[in-house]
Amino acid sequence: MNMKSDAIGAPVSSAAELFERQRRAYLAEPYPPLPVRIDRIDRLIALLLREQATICNAIEQDFGRRSHENSRMFDILPPLNALKYAKKHLPDWIRPERRKSNFPYGLLGAKAHVQHIPAGVVGNIAPWNFPVTLALSPMGGILAAGNRVMIKPSEFTPATSAIMRELIARDFDASEIAVVTGDASVAAEFSRMPFDHLIFTGSTSVARLIAQSAAPALVPTTLELGGKSPVVVSRTADLADVAKKVLFAKTLNAGQICLAPDYLMVSAAQKEALIGHFQRLAGEYFPEGAASRDYVNIISERHVLRLRGYLDEARAAGNQVLPLFNDDASDPRCLAPYIVDVTGDGGRLMQDEIFGPILPIVAIEDIDAMVAQIRSGPRPLALYYFGRDRREIDYLGTHVATGGMVVNDLLMQFLQDDLPFGGTGDSGFGNYHGREGFLRFSHAKAVFTQSRIDIGKLLRPPYGDRFRALLNFEIRS
Repeated sequence: MNMKSDAIGAPVSSAAELFERQRRAYLAEPYPPLPVRIDRIDRLIALLLREQATICNAIEQDFGRRSHENSRMFDILPPLNALKYAKKHLPDWIRPERRKSNFPYGLLGAKAHVQHIPAGVVGNIAPWNFPVTLALSPMGGILAAGNRVMIKPSEFTPATSAIMRELIARDFDASEIAVVTGDASVAAEFSRMPFDHLIFTGSTSVARLIAQSAAPALVPTTLELGGKSPVVVSRTADLADVAKKVLFAKTLNAGQICLAPDYLMVSAAQKEALIGHFQRLAGEYFPEGAASRDYVNIISERHVLRLRGYLDEARAAGNQVLPLFNDDASDPRCLAPYIVDVTGDGGRLMQDEIFGPILPIVAIEDIDAMVAQIRSGPRPLALYYFGRDRREIDYLGTHVATGGMVVNDLLMQFLQDDLPFGGTGDSGFGNYHGREGFLRFSHAKAVFTQSRIDIGKLLRPPYGDRFRALLNFEIRS
């Protein structure tokens, strides 16, 4: 890593040195007061507002094609809202929480409360698909909780990573927020550092390596992963509504979203009509097909080859592969959206997280069989249901373990700042967003203040009849 200077001119040459600088700053000020926390949030809000065009240019440079409207909507707005929400509610979050003391301590004047104190130095390993949102949205909770933070953005978005490093170094001292850039070896070094909390967003396979790296230092982790998020289409669903919302979610960022719908289940009687809706809408959303300005590239040619491999396997297994429009042959990183009518062995397409604009559709006739299909694989990050049957909604809500659930839409749970966001099982663990983010990046310190009456003397030896009577009184049904 090259030598650079932080915002106040001191030389910083490695992630380890940045970490030690932040650790010293944390120890010198372990509980930043409310105005300090608000100031840091305000500076990050101002940065996003002031530099949004610069950030969008960098993202488009990394993707090759990604409209500013797309990036402003999904890489500027979400972190901006998260920071504003944290700023608004922080005065309430930071207050100690009063708790009850067990009888007879409270009766005699003892008091109990919970004080949420900063975790310390937080590390954030962010992915490439939404390189600003997933680097900065967690900052609402991290900064509100009073932490220092180091960010390791993805090497797959070098222009965006570089501009984030430059802009943050301009507005923040390295002891407050620092961005560390570099390849996978730097990320591996980063994951082994003794942070007070480490958040990682990415694939399940890499998350296992991250967790192993963090384990020797007992670093608590928040893992935001993905998996195969299903769409359940009820017989009571409006198919036109299903198609317009699912197609939007599957083509947004060319399907490179951890919350993207990964496969769709619908009855055989509804399937053909639903596919027809998808084919019609694709031309409305993208009038120039794959060359449309609003259609996003795949991040790399290697990822395109992986996705084409899924399509080749699906064809070879006898499944019908339906392009919704033609690829842009002039751009090797462009892949058009595809519907795959899965009538035989779905292969890897029904096993792996797709992370691209390919939607398998499976004919399944009833809700029990759909639930069995979901349960046959790892727990997904999201479950999407379309329909009006309250019994089905309640059944899915209570009988299917997923990170979150959305009824009659997709992706919207991520945009709700008052809802926790996180996975379960293979889709991750640990929630952030809103108050849950503040709590996630804090330590809940229990504080008990004894009354002036020394009731503890009843618990100290020697033990006689009074002590036995007290035990008999307490140990009862």
